[in-house]
Amino acid sequence: MLDREAVGEFLHDELEEVGIEVPKDIRKGSLVETFCQYVEEDYYEWLRDNFESFFDHGDPDWGRIREKVRRVE
Repeated sequence: MLDREAVGEFLHDELEEVGIEVPKDIRKGSLVETFCQYVEEDYYEWLRDNFESFFDHGDPDWGRIREKVRRVE
């Protein structure tokens, strides 16, 4: 779950930097929440895709995985 306060600050800075003005009828909190949900949906899809790839679509190569694990230990 994203830190809504951090995302709000990020959006404020980025929108200001590129010169985008948010319409007055869109509340900042609603925009932040909507953007967070958008990012989280994309993030979970990205995780699923990487899970499938990492575990070879249900037929994991445990030798390859062990080697990757050893590199981080």
